[in-house]
Amino acid sequence: MYISEVSGHHNAALAIEKALKTLSPETEVLNINAFKYTNPVSEKVVNHLYMTVIKKAPQIWDYLYDNPEVARKLENIKQKIHKFNSPKFKNLFDDFKPDAVACTQAFPCGMVADYKKTYKSDLPLVAVLTDYIPHAYWIYDTVDYYIVPSEDVGKNLEKKGVSPEKIKPFGIPFDLKFNIPVDKSGIMKKLKLDPGAPVILIMGGGHGLGPIQTIIKSLEKTDKEIQEIIIAGNNARLYKSLKRSIKKCRKNIVLFRYVNNIHELMGISSLIITKPGGITIAESMAKALPMIIIKPIPGQETSNTIYLTQRGAAIKVGKPKNINQVVESLLGNPQKLERLAEAARKIAKPNASLDTAKLLLKLCDG
Repeated sequence: MYISEVSGHHNAALAIEKALKTLSPETEVLNINAFKYTNPVSEKVVNHLYMTVIKKAPQIWDYLYDNPEVARKLENIKQKIHKFNSPKFKNLFDDFKPDAVACTQAFPCGMVADYKKTYKSDLPLVAVLTDYIPHAYWIYDTVDYYIVPSEDVGKNLEKKGVSPEKIKPFGIPFDLKFNIPVDKSGIMKKLKLDPGAPVILIMGGGHGLGPIQTIIKSLEKTDKEIQEIIIAGNNARLYKSLKRSIKKCRKNIVLFRYVNNIHELMGISSLIITKPGGITIAESMAKALPMIIIKPIPGQETSNTIYLTQRGAAIKVGKPKNINQVVESLLGNPQKLERLAEAARKIAKPNASLDTAKLLLKLCDG
């Protein structure tokens, strides 16, 4: 279960499903947007509100995210929502008869946790955290296991009262294809890229957020022979704007909308400039791809940034207009690039999806 269609949480859910099917092809999987199932109208309103806040007033999200005072004040509302949704979940579970449930976002996890308490169910429930901050909305007595990105996140959960036996530091689940080497020369040829020049991958997540236009303008200033791959996601306005503006650029730029071959694009890139969404950084680490982080969303992405930069797996750039200086410095220093790549390899958890799937299958077997 997840609640956002265009999100890393959904991708994590799909990655777990793929791993389950890989290990046990006969397993029946229902991958469902829990919010859309229980509250289809509210789902659209809440998603729109969330995107508006993230784009126009991120400081509000920073205040709301993992704020104990806010969590306390919302407790009664949350309980009412859960009680309202529990009968809907009962209908769903009575029909599908799951042997286990995994949730890649806190909201459905809370709803299933309350369902278990309301109906005195022993249905195994696994919480799958996809960011390096275990906020309070994940914590429920009826969660059987927590899949966490790292040992540090596990320790933070323990401080919040979660039993150590429930915590599994498997990593953030991502598609298994990111662990497979790609045909670099074939992909470069297909995209009409020069195999002798470095490729910079620029992303703003599925929604195409961040100062991508400013990054492109800054990279135009560099004398380095670079090539750029830009992914606009489902941001139609950004895509149209970029399609016009890149015609004036000196650099070789390949522009995409939402794509399903990120593993190939990461596989041919020298470094990535991106927002630090949990799935994106897990995929990048699997590819040992040096990361430049720009404009993290307050809350979860800020925590992801701190985790990566403290371990030497990424560099954060505060001013997008100066991104050219950082790129020039990195490309001019192969040893520094390799240190970033090696740090990423060290903290990567390439088997996260398979390990999560193995746990779920074990729970299904009783």
